[in-house]
Amino acid sequence: MFASLAEAAMSLDIGTLFVIAICVTSLLGLFLLFAWLQDGITALAWWGTAYLIGGFSGVLWRLGELISPPMPSSLPDVMLFVAVGMVWSAARLFHGRPVLWGSMCLGAVAWLAFCSSSAFVTTETSRLVVSSVIVATYTFLTAIELWRERRKSLIRRWPAIFVPMLHGVVFLFPVALAGLSQDGIGSRTLGAGWVAVYAIEVVLYVVGAAFIVLVLAKDRTVRQYKLAAATDPLTELLNRRGFFEAAAGIMAARQTSKGPVCVLAFDLDHFKTINDRFGHNTGDATLHLFAAVVKKTLRAGDAIGRLGGEEFIALLPSTLGDAVAAANRVRRAFASAAAVAGSHAAATVSVGVSCGSAFAEIDTLIARADAALYRAKTNGRDRVEASDEAVPGAPERRGQGVAQNPQGAVLQPVPTLAVPLVGSFRAARQSVACRS
Repeated sequence: MFASLAEAAMSLDIGTLFVIAICVTSLLGLFLLFAWLQDGITALAWWGTAYLIGGFSGVLWRLGELISPPMPSSLPDVMLFVAVGMVWSAARLFHGRPVLWGSMCLGAVAWLAFCSSSAFVTTETSRLVVSSVIVATYTFLTAIELWRERRKSLIRRWPAIFVPMLHGVVFLFPVALAGLSQDGIGSRTLGAGWVAVYAIEVVLYVVGAAFIVLVLAKDRTVRQYKLAAATDPLTELLNRRGFFEAAAGIMAARQTSKGPVCVLAFDLDHFKTINDRFGHNTGDATLHLFAAVVKKTLRAGDAIGRLGGEEFIALLPSTLGDAVAAANRVRRAFASAAAVAGSHAAATVSVGVSCGSAFAEIDTLIARADAALYRAKTNGRDRVEASDEAVPGAPERRGQGVAQNPQGAVLQPVPTLAVPLVGSFRAARQSVACRS
């Protein structure tokens, strides 16, 4: 079978295949650089530059004999190994990992070390096998880097992993076939036949890899836009829309585990006085300080948002006792941080806590937390008050959890992103606005 494959490859015009491979690789390199200029993703610049270097190495490999004065025979191979190392580095950069310069150039250095041996230079099979191992190693490393990205499901990540893995496997075939070079294939057939196979496979790989990296880049750009649309620019917390979307996800997950959820309503004490006395810049700095404290104090899985002005909110998948303890940690941490001299003002925060079923209406949970916050303001501020009663789940949802379609397939509940109806409690608080 391998002999037939090699013979079929030799029947193709190798020169034409290489011209196609060089043109496609170089064109894709320019396209990736253009995408980098549009999106500003550094990994695209590395990937595009690697393609251009790889394409140029192919030009030197085919036309090197026509260049005068003659260049080192190992230069095209060294450029190729640097290019595949750059592709691996681009995959690392794409997921926020640093470039390992020594490892990136290790393949090229190893090739130069091998070329110092005259026996290696004159043995075509050895050169083919070593070059295949170097390319395959970097390709497998690229697949590993893409596999380490955990923000995507397996179904959405498998093309990004499968394409470089297949490319690496193809480049490892000569290692197995080298042992057969004395049994009918021969070094000449192995070299010439698999060079043609490489040319075909390289075209498929560079096209597939470029498509995948562009899809990943587009996905990242969309994710960044969505994050910007859901983020409050001053505090870098979730805005109203972002908070309710995150809260819906947390509550849906808690419905599965049947655990409670808690809402923490925060309000900075005497914030109007801070703005009037020290100016809005100081007020903004105080809000930013509180946002930094609450993000550091609460867990990464909690939804934290700014509803407006000095009013913040958080939804925690926890019991009432744990939520009250978390609220007190935030209160103490903010008081300590605000007491340190800086561009902010010395301030404190009052907190209201409510707890209930994950099937409860988010509006009701927020209203109960807001009522508890009003009591905290009335009772002296800089304190935590908790709602007396747990909020039960809505009657139509408490018994069933999630809806089902006529065929019985489980469907996730559709989150309601309505603005919370807490007007009655807001009106009550406005009566003491001059004191807060």
